Parts: sequence; structure tokens; C-alpha cells
Amino acid sequence: MSYAAPQGPVAPAIDVRSDTVTHPTPAMRSAMAEAPVGDDVFGDDPTILALEGRAAALLGKEAALFVPSGTMGNLVSLMAHVPRGGEVISPSESHIFNDEAANYAVVVGAGLRPIAETPDGEMPIEAVLDAIQDSSDPHCPITSLVVVENCHAHTMSRPIAPDYVARLRAALPPGLPIHVDGARLFNAAVALDLPVAELVRDADSVTFCLSKGLCAPVGSVVVGSADFIWRARRARKLLGGGLRQAGILAAAGLVALQDGPEGTVQRLAEDHRRARTLAEGLREQEGIITPGHLAQPEGTLLDPERVTTNFVLFTVTGGAERRTAYLTALRERGVGMVAYPHGQVRAVTHRGIDDADIASILDASAQALAATRP
Repeated sequence: MSYAAPQGPVAPAIDVRSDTVTHPTPAMRSAMAEAPVGDDVFGDDPTILALEGRAAALLGKEAALFVPSGTMGNLVSLMAHVPRGGEVISPSESHIFNDEAANYAVVVGAGLRPIAETPDGEMPIEAVLDAIQDSSDPHCPITSLVVVENCHAHTMSRPIAPDYVARLRAALPPGLPIHVDGARLFNAAVALDLPVAELVRDADSVTFCLSKGLCAPVGSVVVGSADFIWRARRARKLLGGGLRQAGILAAAGLVALQDGPEGTVQRLAEDHRRARTLAEGLREQEGIITPGHLAQPEGTLLDPERVTTNFVLFTVTGGAERRTAYLTALRERGVGMVAYPHGQVRAVTHRGIDDADIASILDASAQALAATRP
């Protein structure tokens, strides 16, 4: 029996909406087909155990936990760290605050105190310290966790250097944990040319995604102390995240994290180079300016020097109406981008984008700007 493919939205030919659109590599598909599996809920899936061991070793932590998504990874981390009624300090443009359906409130029962970031994605340490609540005052929630996002998506996916986390750790009261939402942590490590463990040395827990620039089809990994991971595992079960023969999925993550040509970590440098090339070309197009939102004063030109990983963020002159028309015109020319609610247009390079695609994007953008000129 054969089945007709369902009709639905078709991805653009050149898709830079996100690096989540990456497809598994041939090596990943082969590894998935041949992966030895067990029952991960019983703790005996050998491929899951291998991935968790590899992730913990790479990040310099005691233990790790495979989860289906980065959102679940952050959520189980909050559940493991934060008591009901506690409060989380987080960047105001963080994914945890803006893009995870307020799960910190709905599921954890916690509050969140947002802190405005610098143009490089760092919360000013003095502002963090000022936000810590007085635990002796029964009116106040108890500050229970500080979140750092690395890379910080809304500031051009800027990598956060380890010295910032070290200074934050030194300034915080003893016992107040730091969680790193490291969805694109390996982009940060490659951009800074540092071992990934160094970026999270002073963090208590970390989540990183396998399914973005690393090209695995599914999954994220949470790392931390053995005791923290035990609590996170219980939280994963509560959320329905206990998977069975999930080694089929973990196998792709193992390929992503391996050394050598089949691994997908070191090739992230190619994405960074192409993003810079794209930014340099967009800068020359009339109607393209910087985001203004966090990076530079409104109306200044897009600065390619700020593009250090695989994000290019920019604003189209003419307001929301022209921005929507620009995105539509791009889509009609086979290029997919998206816009954040605060007006930034986003283009994200990844393994599926080559040098010829960058040239095509720039050509399509020039045409779209011309077609939507006020």
C-alpha cells in the first residue's frame, strides 16, 4: 500500500530562517540505522549512555541527560534548581523568558526577573546583584537561579566569554546556581576558539542542542553534577520525556560530537564565515540598517564586525509594513527569513547553506528591497 504525501507548507529553497532546519548527515543516518538500543527509562540503552558520557566529558561535568528538545532541557534544569515560588534571574531577551511559553511559571511555579542585556548579551553583574531578593523578607520570592544564554541570540548570537561567567560566579552569593542555556554553545566555543568545557567551567548546569547547527534531527543534552542530573531525570519523567529505544536518536548526537571529519562541531566555522559574508553584502544594500534594539543606535549601518557566529540580524527601513512585504518578496524569490517581534530580521547560516546560496540571498534581498521601496 502506498500513501500520498500530505499537502502543506513547503520550505523555501534557500532556508535561513534558523539552523534548526538542518538535515542529518549521511554518517548520522547510517549511525541511527545501526545503533544498538535498549530501554532508556530502565537506563540500559547503550547509545544513550555513550552520548551522555561523551557530553559530560566534553563539558567537564559529572553527568548528563538526553532530552528531546532544548526547551525541555531548560525546563528540567529549572525544575531541578528552583523551588515552587522561587525566582529566576534571566536576560530580558533570553529564550527562557520569551520563547518557552512561560513554562517557568506554568510548570515550575517560579517567577522570573528579567535583566536588560548589554549589546554583547551579558547582564551587568551589578544589576544581577541588585536583583537578588532579600530571603529574610517574607514578602519576597527567594532568588534561586541565575541564567546565562550562550550564544545570546537577540544580540547577533554573540558568544559569552568564560571570564564573564567567572566574574558572575565570584560575585554571586555562595549556593546560588548558574544555569547556561547553551543552545548554540558549540558555536560560541568555535567562535572563541576555546574548549567548550572552559565556557561552562563556572556554571552549575548547562543545556545544549544537538538539533541546530550540529545537524542532529532531534535532541538536546543537559549536563551538571550527578545529584543535579538525578533531579533533572525525575523532572524529565514528570514531563513525559522518558523515551524507550532512544539510542536511534542519540546516535546522531554522538556523530555530531565526535572528532574528525564526520563530526559537525568544527565545521561551524564555515557557517560563521558565510554569515559574515552575508552581513558584508547586506550592509551595502539601501534600506538595511542595524537592529538598533540592543546593538547600536537606530539608523546606523549594519556592522559585519558584530557577526561572530552564524546569525545576521538587521532591520529594514520603512517599519513593520515594509518588513512584512520584504519577507514576502524574499519568499517569492525562494529565500526564507524570519523576524523577531521587536523588528529584527534574522538570517541564520548552517550546513545546508553554501557560498552560492549566500550570493543568491544577496541578489534576492536587493530585488526584494527594490520591490518594496516606499
